[in-house]
Amino acid sequence: MSGSAVRTVALTKKYGGVPAVDDLTIEVPPGEVFGFLGPNGAGKSTTIRVLLGLAAPTSGRAEIFGIAAQDVAQAHTKLAYVPADVALWPRLTGRETLHLLASIGPGTDVAYRDELIERFDLDVTKRADTYSTGNRQKIALVAAFATRAPLLVLDEPTSGLDPLMEREFRRAVAEARERGQTIFLSSHLLAEVEAVCDRVGILRAGRLVETATVAGLRRLHRSEVTVAYTGAAPELAAVPGVDGVEPLGDGRLRFGLTGAPGPVLQQLARFDVTALNVREPSLEEIFLDYYGEPVRYDCGG
Repeated sequence: MSGSAVRTVALTKKYGGVPAVDDLTIEVPPGEVFGFLGPNGAGKSTTIRVLLGLAAPTSGRAEIFGIAAQDVAQAHTKLAYVPADVALWPRLTGRETLHLLASIGPGTDVAYRDELIERFDLDVTKRADTYSTGNRQKIALVAAFATRAPLLVLDEPTSGLDPLMEREFRRAVAEARERGQTIFLSSHLLAEVEAVCDRVGILRAGRLVETATVAGLRRLHRSEVTVAYTGAAPELAAVPGVDGVEPLGDGRLRFGLTGAPGPVLQQLARFDVTALNVREPSLEEIFLDYYGEPVRYDCGG
């Protein structure tokens, strides 16, 4: 086996001459949970289609454990896939669907699958055509996590899940990591990526603009803080992590905060602060803040 679970080298995919993925080089070692991060339209889904052999690269190459992604028969013995929009055989029950998926995959831990059915609160006696979007997603997730494929490719896997099921998803990711499985997680949800990933690649307009550990990613996480006070205005300009201090009038001010909140909280404690509100940014806002220009939405997802 190759030293990498997922590897792309100068991968480019164009649609009608427009690059959806542009000169992408990434390397994911076995056993890592790798977050593929970017806003909708950044090229994440196109990259996954190439990795799955569903689209041919315009140039460059993609490999799964050293196997060319275009060699679908061989590469797919090493992976399980959960799409963003799950379609199932409408007349099969959930249990029949899981049995079918297990029969064509690289091996399934049946006892663990039954445990996951309970944890994801999934009624497998119902036919697939009666399932909600969330339940279809659960079927795909249970099938993927129960498999013993060395690579799990997950494309926006929690889009139909409620918060309780998102927690079970994160738990299942941690258990897959403990078993030594590699997870390639495409998402636009910053909180999800921060919670489960070891390392991330940030994609913007089809190009990889940064790779970082999750700790390194947090420096992109700039919060907006609004403070109400009486008396003297808090002096914050020299506090580490604070920028853009803006008086709002009526005893209020606003500023940006990056990194640990300890220093600014210590400084605010010296003043008569009556209220404090912290607003977490969306991922799109983080991109705008970090790159200083609007995100360009391309074809190809």
